[in-house]
Amino acid sequence: MKKMWAMVLAVLVSSLAFHGTAAAGTVLDRIQKKGELVVGMSGDQPPLNATNRDGKIIGLEADISSRMASAMGVKLRVARMPFSELLPALSDGKVDVILSGMTMTPARNLKVAFVGPYYVTGKAFLTKKETIASLKNADGIDTPEYVVVALKGSTSQSYVEKVLPKAKLVTTKNYDEALDMVLRDKAHVMVADYHYCVVSAVRFKEKGLTTVTAPFTFEPIGVAMPDGDPLLVNWVQNFFVTLSGSGDLKKMTERWFNDASWLKEMP
Repeated sequence: MKKMWAMVLAVLVSSLAFHGTAAAGTVLDRIQKKGELVVGMSGDQPPLNATNRDGKIIGLEADISSRMASAMGVKLRVARMPFSELLPALSDGKVDVILSGMTMTPARNLKVAFVGPYYVTGKAFLTKKETIASLKNADGIDTPEYVVVALKGSTSQSYVEKVLPKAKLVTTKNYDEALDMVLRDKAHVMVADYHYCVVSAVRFKEKGLTTVTAPFTFEPIGVAMPDGDPLLVNWVQNFFVTLSGSGDLKKMTERWFNDASWLKEMP
């Protein structure tokens, strides 16, 4: 009998220790204990996020991240890395959340939690005017002689693989590399989010860049977080309810999408 009670007591102690560790190990607890919110961001997706001449990350998502950290009462640290490395970094605990033009896809949502959308975009083509002029229709790109570039691990890559299977797909670790390929005629077309294509067409108009007049797809952009922390998800949900309800989210979005003055800060 004594042995049985000893075993029961051991199981209870073990169970309490496990649950205590799990509670103390939540992401929200981690953020509060270290006094720092680490946000994963690529830093090359203007106007959502971009790196200016001084090396500072600016954009709508940078502003949202700053407001989020302030509401938590902690400091903000933006961890810049290639887009394809963001989700692995989230899984490994290297970042607390991701705000980086990440579409809330069903496949991603099976592995991480999402809150949003705080912005809705879609896929578009970024190319040169002479390329557009040489095409009889959009389907003309879907041939082996056309090189199409897209961001590695993105929904843009998935779009090309599904819609333009015959084209030669090249993936890059960041938007800057992909854009450079189009500018140097190493790629005929870049597939990216519509807002990025519009900004790039404006920035490099003198080099003949152009884009479409409307996006092809529906892409809801949200905050990615680790699963298993319902309180963090609830907090972020309520944070956006307040940010949106106060009108601040609309003002922040208009600042970056309707006012082009920030382009002067770009390298």
